[in-house]
Amino acid sequence: MRILMLGNSFTLANHLPQMLAGLTNAQVAHHTRGGARLAEQLNPKTKLGARTQAALATERWDYVILQEMSHGPITAPERFFASVEQLCRQIRANGAVPILYATWAYQKGGARLMARGWDYDEMARKLSEAYQKAARENNALLANVGQQFYALSGTQNLYAADGVHPNERGSRIAAQTLAAVIPQNKEDQR
Repeated sequence: MRILMLGNSFTLANHLPQMLAGLTNAQVAHHTRGGARLAEQLNPKTKLGARTQAALATERWDYVILQEMSHGPITAPERFFASVEQLCRQIRANGAVPILYATWAYQKGGARLMARGWDYDEMARKLSEAYQKAARENNALLANVGQQFYALSGTQNLYAADGVHPNERGSRIAAQTLAAVIPQNKEDQR
């Protein structure tokens, strides 16, 4: 099984691709850049986009995981939904199954959340709703890591010191959530 992960530092943190490979016995590749948005993965004029577009056109994948920049689904929803739609079309044309890696709200009470003037519960809800809508509209699998963070954040520290990125435990939760949505047999998703 071959998996391609498209994302940014949330995807790369704590060696998440290797964690996922260990849980799924898959070959996992990643195209990431800190702060990258999914729109960049579509742009062949960028280094990241050129690499992704070539991989989707010339290599075979079983699953392609999409992770948007942390607050992108709620601060730039039109761009997020358009990018997911276009990437899902390309992923299906490749013969692969798209998976949305739904991310989490910034740490409750953290400086980054407060700097934006956002409410933790509201950010968590809006991110979850955006990813659910994108998955539904594009018939994609949904790994709602953000919901897991929300459910566990009162009892476990899942954040790195910046209150935005995951710590190792948070990345482990992400890998487990992603692995859980991948059917043992890809034909189950068709």
